[in-house]
Amino acid sequence: MKIKIFYTSIIGCLAIFLSSFNPIPTVKNGIWLAKLKNTSGQYIPFNFELKDSAGKKLMTIINGKEHFKVNNISLKGDSMLIKMPLFDSEIRTALNGNTLTGNWVRHLGNRDVLIPFSAQADVSWRFFAAPEKAKFDISGRWSATFTDEDLQNKDVTVGEFKQNGNDITGTFLTTTGDYRFLQGTVSGDELYLSCFDGGHAFLFMGKISNDKTITNGKFYSGASSVQLWSAVKDANAKLPDAYSLTVLKPGYKKVDFTFPDLDKKPVSLSADQFKNKVVILQILGSWCPNCMDETAYMVNFYKKYHPKGVDVLGLAYERTTDFATSRKNLEQLKNRFNIPYDLLVTGYTNNKGEPAKSLPALANFVAFPTTIIIDKKGDVRKIHTGFSGPGTGDYYTEFTHEFETLIQQLLAEK
Repeated sequence: MKIKIFYTSIIGCLAIFLSSFNPIPTVKNGIWLAKLKNTSGQYIPFNFELKDSAGKKLMTIINGKEHFKVNNISLKGDSMLIKMPLFDSEIRTALNGNTLTGNWVRHLGNRDVLIPFSAQADVSWRFFAAPEKAKFDISGRWSATFTDEDLQNKDVTVGEFKQNGNDITGTFLTTTGDYRFLQGTVSGDELYLSCFDGGHAFLFMGKISNDKTITNGKFYSGASSVQLWSAVKDANAKLPDAYSLTVLKPGYKKVDFTFPDLDKKPVSLSADQFKNKVVILQILGSWCPNCMDETAYMVNFYKKYHPKGVDVLGLAYERTTDFATSRKNLEQLKNRFNIPYDLLVTGYTNNKGEPAKSLPALANFVAFPTTIIIDKKGDVRKIHTGFSGPGTGDYYTEFTHEFETLIQQLLAEK
């Protein structure tokens, strides 16, 4: 017995001794300034907060009104791994005092994209510790034009900004969705806006010529994308009707399919469970931030309207055709939002042309998400391209009102 106790004591002491060479690092709580470096050498900044919660680290990524919580954080040695709850990406870092350095890693199905990441504790500003006094207030609606650096592929968008002194928030709306919650600074006559949500990283810079004109704009996205932009103030700026962009091919009134759910059970739109119901088809991907915004809305919509005769199906187009990988990413989405309706794995990817192959009745599919609205007879009544999320303010309110008014009309039909 004494020998056993002796060896147990030795093993315990040895474990304590060895652990001293690989201690769990102490990561400072509070607000941090993070930066992602793209291939142009520009830094895309964002802020996050770290705190302790239930014995673990909790990160909250801050973009204006959006506070995006990340709780899958592991510490080992001097390493800190931050796994995003959505979008199949992670931040791999090493801790050195009050700094973090490493990479943001995006898993794109057949390859990984690494973007250098760094962060500094106790920094609450985003672009400047002491910006110059703003020369102009650019609050309001703008008509903005984006082009590639070779001046091709022109895209007209709508900008919405709210400025308070040097601080500014807002977004850009496009025909395929919005750039979500942007936050930044007006310093002198320079505009800076950025966003990071685990799926996308954006940086907008521009010269404010006067309170009605922004010129010399540059838009950096992700690792390497660069576009030029300019804008003029226009209270009447608007986008094309989102219900006019994707339609059915001539001769079609319906769509049909059979895709497996997350348990591999086949689900067909022609099944009895959908007969005499208004059905919403949500064409989405777990990689898509705008789809995340639509899903958050659709969950509450479903709870309100499902008892009245509405059903919702999510048709997922992932970055891979591998079912197991797709299911894993979709289960994260389902758990994040407590999605009560079925998500189906189409087996097609988000590459151009793939959704049209899977749903051959569609013409001119252009964006994720796309929402197909089907009446009680099984006929397609409307197709909505993109989604104006809560970061768009009045646009979001207008969309939800218009959408639910349409659903109520379809429910009232005999």
